[in-house]
Amino acid sequence: MTDQQGGGLIDRPVATKERPTLKTIAFMTGLGITTVSRALKDAPDIGAETKERVRMVARQLGYQPNRAGVRLRTGKTNVIALVLGIDEEILGFSNQMVVGISEVLSGTPYHIVVTPHAHTKDPMLPVRYILETGSADGVIISRTEPDDDRVRLLTDQNMPFVTHGRTNMGIVHPYHDFDNEAFAFGAVERLVRRGRKRIALLPPPSKLTYYQHTFDGFMRGLKAFGAEEVPLHINIDAPLAQIRTSVQQLMSGPDAPDGLISSSGSSAIAANAGIEAAGKRVGHELDLVAKQGTPILHWIRPEIISVYEDVRQSGRELAKAVIARIDGVDPELLQSISEPRWE
Repeated sequence: MTDQQGGGLIDRPVATKERPTLKTIAFMTGLGITTVSRALKDAPDIGAETKERVRMVARQLGYQPNRAGVRLRTGKTNVIALVLGIDEEILGFSNQMVVGISEVLSGTPYHIVVTPHAHTKDPMLPVRYILETGSADGVIISRTEPDDDRVRLLTDQNMPFVTHGRTNMGIVHPYHDFDNEAFAFGAVERLVRRGRKRIALLPPPSKLTYYQHTFDGFMRGLKAFGAEEVPLHINIDAPLAQIRTSVQQLMSGPDAPDGLISSSGSSAIAANAGIEAAGKRVGHELDLVAKQGTPILHWIRPEIISVYEDVRQSGRELAKAVIARIDGVDPELLQSISEPRWE
């Protein structure tokens, strides 16, 4: 590299930073490459003091195993692929899930690679790519459907995977889910306690499994507590501006509900805007119940009745399940459901 100073050119060395290797750590510690490698793998024949010294130097150097080399030696990538939706979101649902997964993976050789995917595109595309390239040892998928082709393909290809949500297709597989039926039932109960009898549901899209869970809980609650449904012809996958407009129209009409249940925090914010645009207010003409993954709704409108879905914990459960499946644990032992936490 050259620089100009006083009309002349001055030669300057080009700064380079080579990737630290096992050989680098061996040189810094005075140990053999084989010893360094075995220390990093926690081999039982290497002393605790040596292991700690090697790990300390590795951390200081920022050493990371070369994935291509690991794959050549072991046939593994040490990668967990998370197929993640990139659709409109304002309350950090995806971010919290990634944080939870990363917390578990930090104590393992595995790394997370996020594969973005829009729900308007073919959901098979990212899964086929992962399988065709062999780019991961395990896969985490969400937005499950009752009969999910991704689950069928991953099972047929013997790829370890876990789903955020359940299926209904006769295939036993690992999953972690939120009890949306209990959420919807409890939401109706809380609205009726406040004297509300005409209730609208802002549900998930009908193609997803948790729509049926949510709807079942909603209908069971209406029957149990003597309330009636007010139809709302939109779901939480719609653009937020569209949700706002639909709720405004409903609240401005003669059949306006006195209770509303939202299946997501972002949709609840849009719904609240629609309610206020219609000249009404939560806690007065109607009550609003919403599920949220980030505890923020009470800052926007304290009157909103909220239930907390710990998405970060969901990420932890998903990560533990996919690693266990990679290690050969039976899938029926890797199924869990978290309960609503009312706030």
